[in-house]
Amino acid sequence: MTDTISAPTQPSPAPAGDNGNGGGDTTARQVAQRRWRASRGIVLVIFATVLVAIILAALKPTVTPGYLDPTEPGRDGTRALAEVLKQRGTPVTVTRRAADAVSQSNPSSVLVITKPENLTPADVGRLRAASGDLLLVTPSRELLEALAPGVFPAAKSLEEVAEPGCSLPAATLAGRVDFGRSSETYELPSGAAGCYRADEFARVVQLPPTSAAGRTVTIIGSATPLTNENLTKEGNAALAMNLAGARSSVVWLIPDRPRAGSGGDKSLGDLIPFGVNLFFFQLAVAVVLIALWRARRLGPVVAEALPVAVRSAETVEGRARLYRAHHARERAAAALRAGAIERLVPLLGLPRSAAQDPAAAHEIVAAVARRTNAGEAAVGAALYGPEPADDAQLVGLTDFLDDLERQVRES
Repeated sequence: MTDTISAPTQPSPAPAGDNGNGGGDTTARQVAQRRWRASRGIVLVIFATVLVAIILAALKPTVTPGYLDPTEPGRDGTRALAEVLKQRGTPVTVTRRAADAVSQSNPSSVLVITKPENLTPADVGRLRAASGDLLLVTPSRELLEALAPGVFPAAKSLEEVAEPGCSLPAATLAGRVDFGRSSETYELPSGAAGCYRADEFARVVQLPPTSAAGRTVTIIGSATPLTNENLTKEGNAALAMNLAGARSSVVWLIPDRPRAGSGGDKSLGDLIPFGVNLFFFQLAVAVVLIALWRARRLGPVVAEALPVAVRSAETVEGRARLYRAHHARERAAAALRAGAIERLVPLLGLPRSAAQDPAAAHEIVAAVARRTNAGEAAVGAALYGPEPADDAQLVGLTDFLDDLERQVRES
């Protein structure tokens, strides 16, 4: 097969107003509209991702500096609970360091551990040596592994109020408790008591005293029942006093944030909030979806004006090379036949619509045969025949179509 398929094609006249670069009368407004149509999908995906991140940040409960602090009278503090415990004869000692909490705890005290995100690995190791009972408020996975082995965090529960559903005296005496909009739940190990269940998981878990440590470890999956704002709701006050005031004294650990450079600091990944990780995960998913969307064309090809004028001969040659590279003899033959019919129809005095009308094929073949020295069978095979078997037949078809056009023009 030759490098080109010769088909007499006249260059189309430039449209009115064409400035020679193929843009015609394209204005800045039209260019902006095309760019917006091409990029609006990406913009909408990015906007949706940012909107979801803002919604997640808004839904996340805000934590004040005095959160769970027994000396803080604000809505998130626990001063009301501390005062009630003191009135019942149970003193509350507040400490900011894990080492001080361990030294001040004793077998007749309850060590309440809050804000586990501020505890370093070294602090968690120190708390293993604490004596007396432990009350872990929304503990981290590391704290559970160290102080409550066998208890694993499960799914969050969105049910605010729950019934005890267990035989633990601290829960049955308190009755219904309001855990707030979201609370942690836990898987129960063998022999543990689980109360305020959500499906098969519990919001309050108590491990029995062990022979090694000789202490009771209680886990509560929400700090809401302890705060000043919610202490008077349902049986929150009773549950908080029953858990924190189970012994003769309370040591309340509310650790400060670890200082930079101190031993046992958490890694950067541990200090990044979960919402930030979720935002970047969503952004990565959005980028992958955009890449898949842009990599696969959805819908028909969009015709656009060429930026420069291209000679018709170059267009024909370039398309011929593509057909040859992919052995697309059928498409090449169809293009040749369609072009020949389009040019022959007006020469034969037939309406231009006949070129696209399959019913007019016989009329076109007969008219061409009358004005050439070829028979109707040969003309029909050339204009409407099957795919050429090889490149040689395709070249022969090209020559025959050129000869038919020449004879019709000269007749």
